[in-house]
Amino acid sequence: MFANILVSQPSCAVLSSGFTRGLCRRGQSTLPYDPAMSVPQLKHRNLPLLLLQAREGIFSRFRPLLNAVGLTEQQWRVVRALLDHGPLEPRQIGEICCLSSPSLAGILARMDDMGLVRRERLEHDQRRVMVAVTEKGQSLAAELAPRIEQTYAELEAQVGQDFARELYKMLDELQTRLS
Repeated sequence: MFANILVSQPSCAVLSSGFTRGLCRRGQSTLPYDPAMSVPQLKHRNLPLLLLQAREGIFSRFRPLLNAVGLTEQQWRVVRALLDHGPLEPRQIGEICCLSSPSLAGILARMDDMGLVRRERLEHDQRRVMVAVTEKGQSLAAELAPRIEQTYAELEAQVGQDFARELYKMLDELQTRLS
């Protein structure tokens, strides 16, 4: 009933030879494959997965830099958003950084404890909070900046400056068209 075949994808090779547990993550695993269960009505490539794989390919270059200074990806996204936009309300940070409100609450609490951000209630509306990068957060970003910029330069050297410029343009246009 199940055929043993090699399934190849750009980011994952899966050897299927019977029932086993586990999924492939940049390695090999054995999984059952039944050609009769294929889904021919899906004609488009999996765009969300392609974007996620591209994101991982890019961010894997930045992750070691952040880990070296004790920052998570989410914390760095918050720092960058605050550096780029100035003080923001948590709702705005969540929208910019694609973080859910419950996740963001924990992230901001840890960042506050680390001294990277400060949260202050608005005088005219005590229900609202503004979040800003502290001096310590700015110093950390300044420390990271040369290595971050070097990583961007290496990426551009690999894919080409014209391609990178066009990619930024296309991503901006995609966001505009989807909003």
